[in-house]
Amino acid sequence: MAKTAKKIVFSRSRDIPFNKLVLSASNVRRIRPDHNVEELAEDIARREDLVQGLNVRPLLDAEGNETGMFEVPAGGRRYRAIERLVKAKRFPKDGLVPCIVRDPSTKILAEDDSLAENVQRVALHPLDQFRSFLDMRDKGMTDEEIAVAFFTTAQVVKQRLRLAAVSPKLCDVYAEDGMVLEQLMAFSVTGDHARQEQVWDNVSRSGFHEPYQIRRMLTENTVRASDRRVRLVGLEAYEQAGGPILRDLFEDDDGGWLQDVPLLDRLVTEKLKTEAEVIAAEGWKWISVAVDFPYGHTNGLRELEGTPVDLTIEEQAAIDALNAEHDRFEAEYQDADELPDEVDQRLGEIEAALLRFEDRSMIYDPADIARAGVFISVDSEGRLSVDRGYVRPADELPVVAPEAGQHGQASDEKESWHPVQRTAITVGGAPSEPTEEDEDDAAKPLPDRLIIELTAHRTLALRDALAEHPSIAFQAVLHTFVLATFYRFASSGGCLEIAVHTPTFPAQAPGLKESVSAKAIETRHEAWKARLPNDEKSLWDTLTALDGNAQAVLFAHCASFAVNALYEPANRYNSGRVSAHGVARRLDQAGVLARAVGLDMVQAGWKPTVNNYLGRVTKPRILEAVREAKGEASAQLIDHLKKADMAGEAQRLLDGTGWLPEPLRLAEAAVSTPEPEGDTGPLPEFLADDDDKTDNEDEQPRSIAAE
Repeated sequence: MAKTAKKIVFSRSRDIPFNKLVLSASNVRRIRPDHNVEELAEDIARREDLVQGLNVRPLLDAEGNETGMFEVPAGGRRYRAIERLVKAKRFPKDGLVPCIVRDPSTKILAEDDSLAENVQRVALHPLDQFRSFLDMRDKGMTDEEIAVAFFTTAQVVKQRLRLAAVSPKLCDVYAEDGMVLEQLMAFSVTGDHARQEQVWDNVSRSGFHEPYQIRRMLTENTVRASDRRVRLVGLEAYEQAGGPILRDLFEDDDGGWLQDVPLLDRLVTEKLKTEAEVIAAEGWKWISVAVDFPYGHTNGLRELEGTPVDLTIEEQAAIDALNAEHDRFEAEYQDADELPDEVDQRLGEIEAALLRFEDRSMIYDPADIARAGVFISVDSEGRLSVDRGYVRPADELPVVAPEAGQHGQASDEKESWHPVQRTAITVGGAPSEPTEEDEDDAAKPLPDRLIIELTAHRTLALRDALAEHPSIAFQAVLHTFVLATFYRFASSGGCLEIAVHTPTFPAQAPGLKESVSAKAIETRHEAWKARLPNDEKSLWDTLTALDGNAQAVLFAHCASFAVNALYEPANRYNSGRVSAHGVARRLDQAGVLARAVGLDMVQAGWKPTVNNYLGRVTKPRILEAVREAKGEASAQLIDHLKKADMAGEAQRLLDGTGWLPEPLRLAEAAVSTPEPEGDTGPLPEFLADDDDKTDNEDEQPRSIAAE
């Protein structure tokens, strides 16, 4: 027969006057028994109640009878807190205290009760506290009120609230001990839950999950508030313009991270241009504006020798006084092994003040100003740097030997050379607006955006071509894998970005989506998509069922999506996402891959049109294309036309020739100049040469070659 379990009967609760309670010697808390008792007393007073009653036992006399007094073996801190309130006359001596009264006949020792209350207690998980603070604020309490209630500061409350606002997914990971508190603190830098989860997915798989690494990844596309650009425009101006800032509440963040980098760059450019417009009033021929200039940017330029502005009587007196003070200190401490701190500091101040007097404005000859220019940039401390007085070789006056009896002519010419001009201001090395003269200059390098668009076509065509050559695709991927496995310090630059990660095109080239390559890739992709299972759990079995050839074709198709043959403008100091060396290496490897698959951009469907090339380049470039494809005679047929008409006629002439701009050619391909052809035919009547309709700005009388 099963033994019946004894039923539990809880001890009764009673309200006992405080003056009937005494602290038990059985209380196990002996070390720092008064720890935080003052805060607990204030919390009891704020609540006007106890959250948990005292555990007490009746005191018995020698005969075992109850005396009416009770000892407190469990709840000693609460007892002491109430005792302080009684001494402060905030609680009456005989005020009733809720208590759990233990049966004096119990076999459980008083020490057992005291120990159980402290040992069996489970500390609150920090996340529960964070979320509780958030609930309290949502119900109307301010950060300051929460701080007062829990005897902490508003800053600590803000930190706890920020932690509670981290992605719920990551909070769950933290709750399950999947990450430590310092990692969760690092994620609180941003409020973007999707970005937090993306970074956690990356760092948890890679093992690079230190808090500083997490912060670095979350802020990789931002700018520090200590950046010189921010110092130039001011953090307040950025915020007033609507710029968001990430702040770290747990570590010194130097003012945070600015998220809207384009906005910051626009504010910097506007400030630099404003300064340039002020300086332009001085009469300079040109002003070049940039955040910084490359090393040696003044090489080949002649620097004007200006005359420093004369010192005023007051300034000269100040300099004399500073020099006298400096000499006095040197004489007084010439035998000292070490200068007193205050003297050393003062000498530094004197030297800085003297340097400021030396760095005063310069006076230049107005004739020199009219042919010289200025560089405006930002120094390392975020201050404007204005460097005046540089003459380009093209702006130098021609040296003319004076004729007999006219020895003073050269100097007179210099004094009288004051052309009326408007200062040309360039930002980042590029003029604010293209001029008509620029269109007729000798062939210039292709614009970055145009090269990006052209190489986007090439990238798409190369993807399509690679997908048609499984063995080469396999070898290309294998090459990348071997580099990563056996050559740890090899450059990561290459045109095959294996993950597979599909690079996006920063500029949408005209006709890209409708190109032959794009349609071929889409058709192939949809065909494979129909063969693969909808459920990823079945994918492995499906791939296993494919024969070797089908697996190779699918491998080549997937690998082709990693091709990146895009040209990308690199920061001159290699401080951006990609370096100039990395771009060059990428394009070189793209050339190797293109030759291996026999890529032909003509067969891939690309041909020059007004929209995709001819209307985007200068007239000399258009003529160069026609000359290479059709010969000099064809180029001469259109060289008198305006640019728009020239581009349209060049499209007709180049159609079917297979001509390609340089970024689309195979590296070893050479374009030979064809013999003049007689079947080009006359120009349409409306484009025929008409001297009465030539544009004075576009057309200049052509010299005879024999001259």
